[in-house]
Amino acid sequence: MAKLFSSKWRLKRIDYAAFNSIFLFELHSCYTDEMSYIFLDESGDLGFRFDKGSSRHFLITIVFAKQKRPLEKVAKKVHVSLRKKYKKVGVLHTYHDEPATRKRLLKLTEQQACSILAIVLDKKKVYTNLSTEKSVLYNYVTNILLDRLFTRKPIPLMQPIHLIAARRETNKFLNTNFKYYLQQQAKRNHGLKLQVAIATPSQEKALQIVDFVSWAIFRRYEHGDRSYYKLIQSKIIEEKSLFE
Repeated sequence: MAKLFSSKWRLKRIDYAAFNSIFLFELHSCYTDEMSYIFLDESGDLGFRFDKGSSRHFLITIVFAKQKRPLEKVAKKVHVSLRKKYKKVGVLHTYHDEPATRKRLLKLTEQQACSILAIVLDKKKVYTNLSTEKSVLYNYVTNILLDRLFTRKPIPLMQPIHLIAARRETNKFLNTNFKYYLQQQAKRNHGLKLQVAIATPSQEKALQIVDFVSWAIFRRYEHGDRSYYKLIQSKIIEEKSLFE
């Protein structure tokens, strides 16, 4: 009986020790987030048939943050406040949501510890050979944007960097070659270890934030509407037009 009691007692001690170790690990992780995050999305298209509805501008936008949890909380907070008919979609999408929702999300984003960078492409100024090599153009524009981010160094360069790009039906250029190209460029030009993943906005909630941000910047160039842009302007550290 004493032997049985002793075994149970030892088991409890082991369980408690295991629990304590897990708890301390989780607590430590909360305060030492050593992963920097880059969330990437696009606005507009890479079509060149302007008489058939192609957008004049194409943008690639990134939102950089040292922690992604605050951005996820913004997306969740705004989604919870939606009217019932909009909640059915499951995720926020700037093209489907109301102006009040867009403004609220952008205002909340402006309050977060993040930085915004964007590359704006006026497709009417693109060289002819690039207009027929859309995957090359996509990689080229993305690499310039990341190069500007790494040059400005808002990222602690000793930390691993995780780039998460939004997967959409239209961006077929996000493939294995895209990942390899960016990883090699980051390593060769800046000595950085860049991890690249492609996910949907439902899988990575913070991608919903960059969707709204990119749309707001796109509105400024494509339609001359600065009303949404002004809400996040203070967070923009780089906004570059190509082929000017």
